[in-house]
Amino acid sequence: MSTTTNPTRPRSIEVEGVSHGNAPIPMGARVGNILYSSGIMGKDPATDTLPPDGPSQARYMFQNLRTLLANGGATLDDVVRVTAYVKDNGQREALNAEWLKCFPDPHDRPARHTQVVDLPGGMLVQIEVVAVIQDR
Repeated sequence: MSTTTNPTRPRSIEVEGVSHGNAPIPMGARVGNILYSSGIMGKDPATDTLPPDGPSQARYMFQNLRTLLANGGATLDDVVRVTAYVKDNGQREALNAEWLKCFPDPHDRPARHTQVVDLPGGMLVQIEVVAVIQDR
């Protein structure tokens, strides 16, 4: 994390135990009260590896989202936009199961768009988010 205290300058945010392999990419960045994520994958933070199945990847993906938000001073309540990527439409069920755990109220959910994408490296699901952090 940057030691800069300038709130208009990006500040990298990480999720301990989860990496983008050898790519020098942070899990997210915060500028002022806006948090942007990089691609959040469903790696197990204890091992930095992807489980082979969609439900486990989706569970870890949303766990990693919660950790990223907490590390950036945000919560699920601050998420305003989610872009979800699935390897194939068969992964939507796993994605939606974890989505509903995070956002159970149908009248209080962030916007979401889901795309079928040829995800690399064994990923079956991935998300990107934008959060607007509210004063609490």
